[in-house]
Amino acid sequence: MSVLVYINSSNGLGKSAFEAVTYGKKLGGDVTVITSGNADAGVLASLGKYGASKVLADRSFQGEDDQQLTRIIASAAEKTGATTVVFSHDLTAKAVAPRLSVRLKAGLVSGAIDVPAADGSIKVNVFSGKAFGAVKVNSGNKIISLLPNSFQPEASGADCAVEDFNGNAGEAKVKVVSTKKPEGEIPLPEAELVVSAGRGLKGPENWGIVEDLAKALGAATACSRPVADIGWRPHHEHVGQTGVAIRPNLYIAAGISGAIQHLAGVNGSKVMVVINTDPEAPFFKAADYGIVGDAFEVLPKLTEAVKKFKASN
Repeated sequence: MSVLVYINSSNGLGKSAFEAVTYGKKLGGDVTVITSGNADAGVLASLGKYGASKVLADRSFQGEDDQQLTRIIASAAEKTGATTVVFSHDLTAKAVAPRLSVRLKAGLVSGAIDVPAADGSIKVNVFSGKAFGAVKVNSGNKIISLLPNSFQPEASGADCAVEDFNGNAGEAKVKVVSTKKPEGEIPLPEAELVVSAGRGLKGPENWGIVEDLAKALGAATACSRPVADIGWRPHHEHVGQTGVAIRPNLYIAAGISGAIQHLAGVNGSKVMVVINTDPEAPFFKAADYGIVGDAFEVLPKLTEAVKKFKASN
């Protein structure tokens, strides 16, 4: 079996890239990576350490038209004879994988969290994380999108060859006038630790206590939808059903009531810690740990405790 893994390398390589390649290798057979972006060949070659035997780099595509990207990946699948295409389950996968499924006449498994079972079925996250399903694809070609932070990268090989590739993207039908890239050191979908806050922080001027704890932990920052809607925080930090869905090892939420729409985007977290003055807040029912208290008192104490712990180790 030949496996093709798509990776966007425009902003370098993140954890999700290594997860996807590792996953592709676990499926068995030869793994080729098709990538778009301008990442250095030396950087792309490092994907070989996670199981890729070769990287095809299309330098012409700059991420503006999903239809073009679909054609590029389809060309790479034809060139390599791949019967399975793997994506990281992000916005690109949501836009491109269904198009590619039609083009390749391939069954699509969206939101996978494990390798196929003995019977060929794949465990997936369904209903915004409220349940798990088992999907079995009977078509010859398969497309799988892997949920970030659900499969650990495994480095076991060596650097691989990188080849320039022209996927014949065709004419672009979408024109991007401007792009604003998210700021911050840790992309939310890849973050293993996240500190989030809501309207309980009372204003954007108080976000320093959230950022201080995040910095002490080495975590990413996030927020609830109302906070993003009123302009306290940028929209790329909004987590929830209509924002970014995350699966960190630790999610700390301060001053967030825990509406079902918010929970839908964070309930894949391994451990959830909730801080709220209202003991009846819905979030406490979903949390692993709850602190009934004022975020303005609790967060600084947590930050200090983290700093002392790190200083003693």
